[in-house]
Amino acid sequence: MKAGIHPDYREATVSCACGSKFQTRSTVGDLKVDICSSCHPFFTGTQKLMDTEGRVERFKKKYAKKAKA
Repeated sequence: MKAGIHPDYREATVSCACGSKFQTRSTVGDLKVDICSSCHPFFTGTQKLMDTEGRVERFKKKYAKKAKA
């Protein structure tokens, strides 16, 4: 690798809106993020999948007629 052409890769603190902080390395320095793995619903398991308005039943009803025909 050539010397002097790469940006500084230094320690950085990532701060989330939920208050969580962790250390990593970055070329841009300290980072502030809106959501992290500590508060994201996918990673915390609080994500809820709901069948709103009976979509599954509506789908089955719609295509049950075509299967009979």
